[in-house]
Amino acid sequence: MPQITLDSSEQLKDLIGKEVVVSDWLTVTQQHINLFAEATGDRQWIHVDVARAERESPFNSTIAHGFLTLSLLGRMLDESLKLTTIRMGVNYGLNKVRFPDVVPVGARVRARFVLQAMETASDNGMQLTWHVVMERDGAEKPCLVAEWLTRFY
Repeated sequence: MPQITLDSSEQLKDLIGKEVVVSDWLTVTQQHINLFAEATGDRQWIHVDVARAERESPFNSTIAHGFLTLSLLGRMLDESLKLTTIRMGVNYGLNKVRFPDVVPVGARVRARFVLQAMETASDNGMQLTWHVVMERDGAEKPCLVAEWLTRFY
């Protein structure tokens, strides 16, 4: 269930420069990691070989793919924010992405979404620029920092 529901683009425009939502915590499981590895073909041992990762990895466990972490943004925003006047949303791109820290299996993560800009797109959609910081529960550094562009129609 969304934490915030907005009924107009004007309500959203009033939030430019502010933190709009913070997602709920999500636990990243080995099943998430394995399914992502299967879907992308990235089966590097640090992600999928639990025994080897416990033995040889400096993290003492498997870790989530950086792109798995990135792919959670859509889910986290969708579960946190409902725009009643929007039919659909799409990813438009990313201006900058960094993975300052890893996400070990079993870690809980959440994302903070700050609306940086909102403008009319050339295809009559609304383009939103989000500054997103994904936190890992108990970690000093974020596991993801991104400038994410979405389009809403």
